[in-house]
Amino acid sequence: MKLTLTIKIIYNFCLIIILLLVWSEEANAGELSERLSNFPQWEKLTSVQPPKGDLVYPEWMAGTWEVKSTLVDLAAPLAPDIVTPGFEGNRRQLNQPVSFLVRFVKEQFSQKDAARSPLTRLKLIPQTTSTNIVADRAFNSLNLARSYLGDEAVLSVKVDPDSPNRQITFLRSERQLVSIVTARATETTPDGKFITAEVFQQLFKGASRPYLNSVESTTAYHQLSTSSPAIEADQVTAVYLSPQDPDYFAAGSRPVALYRYRLEFFPHKTNTQNVEQAK
Repeated sequence: MKLTLTIKIIYNFCLIIILLLVWSEEANAGELSERLSNFPQWEKLTSVQPPKGDLVYPEWMAGTWEVKSTLVDLAAPLAPDIVTPGFEGNRRQLNQPVSFLVRFVKEQFSQKDAARSPLTRLKLIPQTTSTNIVADRAFNSLNLARSYLGDEAVLSVKVDPDSPNRQITFLRSERQLVSIVTARATETTPDGKFITAEVFQQLFKGASRPYLNSVESTTAYHQLSTSSPAIEADQVTAVYLSPQDPDYFAAGSRPVALYRYRLEFFPHKTNTQNVEQAK
């Protein structure tokens, strides 16, 4: 694979929606919603905290969904001085919906995790169950990656059994993308929106030299009164340069690329009944 194609794949992975990737720290009131409304005037988040376990979603997100994702806007705040590879090519994705399946399930604790819990030691909860709703990260990531890159390009996705915040995507030609969530914040607005922000490091391995960058995904989910769609979301993915990049100091705390998506969640036909029960 040529270097230019490899770099383009790296940046396309940066755009993959972080639905995929316990209790998360609350952001300052209104900070995340204000951040979305200020697009594309962004800088790095400062109020995020190291993740504690997995990201917990509201009960109304439980179930299997067909998601329609549409890129509705993009920006290169530092152009023309700094423009990421593949940015101009990604303009072709504007207003072109992509569909894939995702699911949100009850969290499953390993025996080791359960043994650490004081609730388990007091026999207040079973060792392997939880009422928390979390993303099925391996299922979601695999479906999402294949929808963008093709079935043959993506071999599998593995989530670290000791940490839901670390996963590896295995690609053809012995290439790997290692994604690690390093910080997180959540916010619930008065009108019922659930907003998440996750910051993660991505390491692309298998090319002539490893490539590292930092990505932030901020998403506002909103439950609708209809079933078609049942949930909508506004999502912005921001790409930041790593310290190894020669333009790192010139970019400072500003992103070099921003992508805004509209997400629509439709109940999967085989799971409609379970989704209704979870509301």
